[in-house]
Amino acid sequence: MRKILKDMSSLNGIPGNEGEVRSYMQKRMEGKAEVSFDNLGSVIGKLVGRADGPRVMVAGHMDEVGFIVTKITDEGYIKFIPAGGWWSQVMLAQQLVITTRDNKKIRGVIGSKAPHILKPEDRKKPVDIEDMYIDIGVKDKEEAEKTGIRLGDMITPFIDPVELSNKKYLLGKAWDNRVGCAAAIDVLEEIAGNDHPNVYYGVGTVQEEVGLRGAMTSAYSIDPDIGIAVDTTVAHDFPKGSKETVLGEGVGIMITDSSMVGHKGLRDFVVDIAEKHDIPYQLTYLKRGGTDGGTIHLTRSGVPSIALCVPVRYLHSHTSVMHDDDYDAMVRLVTEVVKALDKEAVQRITYGD
Repeated sequence: MRKILKDMSSLNGIPGNEGEVRSYMQKRMEGKAEVSFDNLGSVIGKLVGRADGPRVMVAGHMDEVGFIVTKITDEGYIKFIPAGGWWSQVMLAQQLVITTRDNKKIRGVIGSKAPHILKPEDRKKPVDIEDMYIDIGVKDKEEAEKTGIRLGDMITPFIDPVELSNKKYLLGKAWDNRVGCAAAIDVLEEIAGNDHPNVYYGVGTVQEEVGLRGAMTSAYSIDPDIGIAVDTTVAHDFPKGSKETVLGEGVGIMITDSSMVGHKGLRDFVVDIAEKHDIPYQLTYLKRGGTDGGTIHLTRSGVPSIALCVPVRYLHSHTSVMHDDDYDAMVRLVTEVVKALDKEAVQRITYGD
């Protein structure tokens, strides 16, 4: 597994608490780009190819879906609310990490009743998230409080990222969207020291999972001419799946989702680049769900934008599966697109001239 993907998956960061990821991205970009931040905490790596060239924003969001501590019960159990979208059926008996204010990591597990004591009617319905709790292995509230856990602390899934039987299949947490964050860095490192006809902005945004918020503020700061959201999309190659998007068959070029209709001129430009360089791609769409492109494209007077997405199985759960070839295709495609986005190309994309 590429080190950057293993590192990124291992970091913890929910909406509004992306500090671990931000620090990692900052360190990777320093010395290669001018690093700055917006006021919500998104990190921006600026790399000038041509100072008078178009501004190209490539953004992945740093936050993963997780939870927030809301209460410690008298028995010492931890109550919580979701940070981002969860389906309750994937949550019971899963291991978690609570990160305290002083960065102490507390392991726990979401409690689950043994089937022996479930009533027949209980077996037929999912448990509501508000009825769940985390067991950290203490006897009471006082002992729980001594661990340093407070209301508002971050809770994230626990799993070590690993390669599966075919080593190109990667199992881990937070592929949505540490994949995009890693790609923004890898593209920056690919073009650093080489000529490119624009100003490249590699961005790690905050709070995507709760409303694309960091993309809004960072894009306002950058004022880009072209926006590229690098993210993940649903893989449909599970049993009885539609096979519309398949692991290992290339990066997904998003036609439309619930946050944005991808810019037609930019999409055609990206497809032409992929075909010119023999980069595998899949045209894809989402009926529900969106990317940072949803706010980037609405910045100021509007920004031609598109989302490029790695297919992932089991999104918004504790564990998900991606394919290394798809990540490679994403990095190669974004790199070649950035290298081709000169003034004339952006003019044609934007105005059709």
